[in-house]
Amino acid sequence: MSSSNGNGGAGLEIEDTTKIPSLNNSSNPSSIADSSYELATPADPIIVDPGITRSKYDPLYPEVEELFGGGGSPAPCTLVWRDLSVHVKQKDGRMKRLVNNVSGIAKPGSLVALMGPSGAGKTTLMSALANRVPVGTITDGEISMNGRPVGDFMHRESGYMHQDDLFVDNLTVMEHLTIMARLRMDRRTTTIARRRRVNQLLRQLALYPSRYTRIGGLDGRKTLSGGERKRLAFATELLTDPGLLFCDEPTTGLDSFSAQKLVALLRANVVQGKTIICTIHQPSSELMALFDSLMLLAEGRVAYAGSAAGALGFFKSLGYHCPLMYNPTDYFIKVLAMTPGSESASRHAVKSICDRFAVSDAAKELDMEIHLEFHLIENEDERPRTTRDFKSPFFFTKLLWLIYRYLLIVIRDPRIQVVRIVQKLAIALTAGLCFIGTVRLTQAGIQDVQGALFIIIAENTFSPMYGVLHMFPEEFPLFTRELGAGLYTTPIYYIARMTALLPGLLVEPTLFTLVVYWLAGLRLTAHAFGLTVLLSILVLNVAIACGAFFSCAFGSMPVAIAYLVPFDYALMMTSGIFVRLSSIPKFISWIRHLSWLMYSNEAMTILQWDGIDDIPCANTTEVRPCLSTGEEVLDRYDFESYRFWPDVFALLGLYAAFHLLALLALRFRTRRK
Repeated sequence: MSSSNGNGGAGLEIEDTTKIPSLNNSSNPSSIADSSYELATPADPIIVDPGITRSKYDPLYPEVEELFGGGGSPAPCTLVWRDLSVHVKQKDGRMKRLVNNVSGIAKPGSLVALMGPSGAGKTTLMSALANRVPVGTITDGEISMNGRPVGDFMHRESGYMHQDDLFVDNLTVMEHLTIMARLRMDRRTTTIARRRRVNQLLRQLALYPSRYTRIGGLDGRKTLSGGERKRLAFATELLTDPGLLFCDEPTTGLDSFSAQKLVALLRANVVQGKTIICTIHQPSSELMALFDSLMLLAEGRVAYAGSAAGALGFFKSLGYHCPLMYNPTDYFIKVLAMTPGSESASRHAVKSICDRFAVSDAAKELDMEIHLEFHLIENEDERPRTTRDFKSPFFFTKLLWLIYRYLLIVIRDPRIQVVRIVQKLAIALTAGLCFIGTVRLTQAGIQDVQGALFIIIAENTFSPMYGVLHMFPEEFPLFTRELGAGLYTTPIYYIARMTALLPGLLVEPTLFTLVVYWLAGLRLTAHAFGLTVLLSILVLNVAIACGAFFSCAFGSMPVAIAYLVPFDYALMMTSGIFVRLSSIPKFISWIRHLSWLMYSNEAMTILQWDGIDDIPCANTTEVRPCLSTGEEVLDRYDFESYRFWPDVFALLGLYAAFHLLALLALRFRTRRK
C-alpha cells in the first residue's frame, strides 16, 4: 500500500489544467491576489545569473536562508506498522477490539487513503499510528517511524489535522498562526523566521487576503468560510514543516470544488517528499486519482491495501463487479457496509473479503515489504535513528502567549467584559440610590450599614461565581486537543486563563464599591474606603476561584450549578449576616471556616465600627437594646476587632486553595480523557 515516490501510483499524471499549490515558491505574488494554485516541480529551472541554473527548491543564498530560517525540505519519514490491534475498555469492564491485526507501510512521497464504512476503525487506526490514542486505550503490535518505536516524539515529528476544526473564534487568521508559531516552533527559531514561515503559509494556502479576518465571532463580522477554516487547520499543522502528516476526514463539510483544492494541497506536499495518511469518506473519482495507495478497512480488519486501480480488480475477482458510471469508492463502501436487517450476512461477507485479501498476492507483497523494513531496522545499530533536534519553548514563553490569546478573547467577547461592567455599574447605582440618607450613626443606621456591606459582598460573590461556570466546559474540547498535541501543560493553561481575567477582576469590584460606598455614605475615611475596596476585590476573586473549581470538577454547567447552589446556601447562612455565629449548632458551624462571606463581612464591619464611640441611644426599646459603641456593634454579630488581618489572610488562603483544587480537578479530567 505504499509508493516510494510521489509520482508513482494511479492518477498522478497532472495535466496542465490541474492547479496545485506551490508550497516552496512562497515569493510568488500571484498567490496573494487570488486563490488559484500553480504546481511547482523541482525540474522547473529559474535563472539567477547568466550561466547559473538553479531549481526552484534550491536556496538562492544559503547564508541568508540560514539566518532567516529557510523553509528547507522536511526530513523523509517512513511509517510502518505490523499486527496492530487496538482495544478499548467498555463501561461494563469488557474489552472491545476496534482494530484487528492490521499491517501497512507509508513511505516518503506517498499519499495514503484510509477508507471504510462508519465504525470500520479508520480514525482509531490513524490515532494509534500517530500515538494520539485516548487514555485507557490498549494498543498491541509494532509501529515504527524512521526506525524508532512511536512515542511522545510523534507530537513534534508529525502533524495531525482533525476532522472537526476547533479554533479560538475571536482571533484573526494572522493572530492564530502567530500564537501557534510561538507555541509549536523550536524556541531557537528567530522572530524573523517565524514571521517568514507564517506569511509563507498564508500565501501558499491562499489565506493572505483573509489574514485579518476573524475566524469566527459573535458580532456579525465577516468570518472564514468552511474551506478557509480547513486550510487554516492545515497551515497550523504545517508550521513546523513535519515530514509525516495525518489528516482525519479533511474534506468533510466541503463542497466538491473546495475538497478538490484541499486534496490538491495534500498532493503538493507529497511532491515535496512528505508522507501523508488521510482518512476520507467516499471521495470522487477525481479526488481518488490524487492518492498513491488505498487501504480499505471493515470491522477493524484490512479488506484491501494497494493501488486504487488494483482494488477494482481485487473485488472483481471476488465476484463484486462495479457498475459502469458508478464511483468505485462508493461501491467499495457499499460492499463493506453493514446492511440494516442483514447484519449477520453482511459480517459474513466482510469476513470472507478480508480472509481472501489476507492470502492474496497483494497482501503477500505488502507483507514482504513490511518484513523487509523491520529487518532493516533490526539489523541497524542499536542507536535510534536521529530525529530533529527540537527545543520546546520555555515555560514563560508559552504562558505569556497564552495570556495574550485569552486577553484578546476578554477584550473582544462582550459577554465577558463590557456587558458585565455595565451591569455592575447599573446595579451599583440602583443599590446606592436606595441607601442615600439612610446610613447614619444611629440605632437604625446600624442595620443600614450592615445592609450596604451585604450588598457589596453579595454582588461580588454570586454573579461572578455563576458567570464563570460556563468557561471551562466550553473550552474543554480545544484545551484537550492542544494539550494532547503537547503545546502546553495543564498548569500553564490554567494560570494563563485566570491571569487574563485579572484586569476585569480588579476593575469590576473597584467600580461597584466606589459607587455604592459613596452613594450610601459609608465611613468617609481613606483607610476604611481603601481597605473596603481591597476586600471587595478579594471577595470577587475568591468567588471566581470557587466557580472555577466547580466548573473544572464537574465539566458541565447544569451539574456544577446543581452542586454549587446548596454550597452557597451553607456559606451564606454561616456568614454572620442572618444568624449570630454563636447560635449556629456546632455540627454545622465548621462550615463558616470555608465561608469567605463570613470573613469579608467581619472585616468590613470592623472597618466601619472600630473606634466609633458616640452612637446615640434615642428612641430605643427593650426589644432592640441600645448599642452605643462600635465594640458593642461588633459583639452583637460575634465579631472581634483584632481579627481583621486574620480575615484578610483567610481570604487569601481560600483564594489559593480553590485555585489549587480547580487545577487538580482539571488535571484529573484530562488524564481520565
